[in-house]
Amino acid sequence: MSRKTFMIILRVAAMVILAAILVPKVIDYINQPEVEETVIGYSSSTSRAVVSEVIEEGDITLGEVTQPYQIVEVEVEEGEYAGLFFNIEYGTRQIRNEMIMLKPGDRLMVTLTTLPTGEISAQFTDFYRNDSLALLLGIFILASVLISGWKGVRSLLGILLSLAVIILIILPGIQAGKDPLMISIFGAFLFMAFSLYLVYGWTVKTHAAVLGSLAALAITGILAFIFMNHTRLTGYGDENMFYISQLTGNTLNVRSLLLAGVLIGALGVLDDLVISQASAVFELFRTNPEQTFKDLYRSAMHIGQDHIAATVNTLVLAYAGASLPMLLLFSYSNVDFTMALNLEFIAEEIVRTLVGSLGLFAAVPITTALSAVIAVNYRNFGKIKTYLGPLNDNGGRHH
Repeated sequence: MSRKTFMIILRVAAMVILAAILVPKVIDYINQPEVEETVIGYSSSTSRAVVSEVIEEGDITLGEVTQPYQIVEVEVEEGEYAGLFFNIEYGTRQIRNEMIMLKPGDRLMVTLTTLPTGEISAQFTDFYRNDSLALLLGIFILASVLISGWKGVRSLLGILLSLAVIILIILPGIQAGKDPLMISIFGAFLFMAFSLYLVYGWTVKTHAAVLGSLAALAITGILAFIFMNHTRLTGYGDENMFYISQLTGNTLNVRSLLLAGVLIGALGVLDDLVISQASAVFELFRTNPEQTFKDLYRSAMHIGQDHIAATVNTLVLAYAGASLPMLLLFSYSNVDFTMALNLEFIAEEIVRTLVGSLGLFAAVPITTALSAVIAVNYRNFGKIKTYLGPLNDNGGRHH
C-alpha cells in the first residue's frame, strides 16, 4: 500500500470515527427537551435594549462623591416588551468609578419589573457586549488565517473540536452522573487523538507530541491527586461549586471535578509546548542527520529550557493577573500573607499552578527524548515508515 493511499484511508477512518462519536451527541443536544431556563448573573426579566435618546444629564452627589448621571430613553429589543420605550436612570443610585457615558445607539441590558401599581419599570443592568466579542472573534479568525494560512484554518477547526469535546461530551457526562475525572481523561484523550493530528497532520512529529502530552498528563493527574489530598482540598474553594452542588443535590464528586479542571487546564498549554519541542528536535535533526541521540537531545533541551521558562512564567502571570483584584483586596485589608495562602480558594490556585507547571516540566524532557529516539532511528524503520508518515508536516524524510 502506498503512503498516499494509506493517508486517504486514515483520514476517512478518522472522520468516520469522529462523526460516530460527535454526531449523536449533537443530535441529542439539539433534541433535548426544553426546560425552564436558569439565568446566572441576570434575572429572567433581563432583556436587550438600545438607547434611542439622552433625555437628561448632569452631576449628582452620592454621599461624598459627585459624579455624572444620565436619564435615557431605551427601546427593548426582545421578549414580551419588545418595541416598547422606557426611561432609565444611569448613575443616580450607585457610585461608579470612571463612569462610561451613554449615547444614542448604545446597546444595554435592562431589567424590567412590574410595580405594585401595575406600571412597568426598567433599570440599567449592564452593557451588551456580545457584538464586541463577535467582532473580536472575527478579527482573531482573520488574523489566524492570514498569518498561518491553511494551518491556521486547521487550528480553528481544532479549537472547535476541543469546544465540542467539552460541551458535547465532558459536560453532559458530568451532568449524567459520570465521574468528572474519568470523563475528562476520555475527553482529553479524544482531543489529543484528533485535534493535534487535524492541525499538524499524520507525521512522526505529531506522534511524538501526542505521546509526550499523554505522559505529561498522566504525571499531572497523579501529582494533582497526591497534593489535593495532601493539602486537604475539598473542591469548594470556588463559590460556584456550592451552587452546582445545590443543583445536583450533592451527588457530584466535587473533588474529582477539581482534578478534572487541573487536567483540562494543563492540556492547552501542553499542546503548544510538546509540539514546539518536537518540531525543534526534528528540525535540528533535519539540518544535521548524522547527530547521535545524546547530541540531539542536548541541543533540543537547550531550546526546551528556554521554552519551559517562558511558558511557566506566562502561566503564573496569567493566574496572578486573573487574581489581581483579590490580591489587591488582601493588600488593602492588611491580611497576613501566610494566613491568606491557607484559604482554600487561594490554595486551589497554587496547587493548580504548581502541579500544572510540574506537568510542563515533565513534558519537555519526555517529548524531547521520544522525538530524538524516533529521529535517529527513523531510517531503520523500513516499511513501517509508510504508516508512520514523514518526520514533519513539510514532508521532510530521511532514508
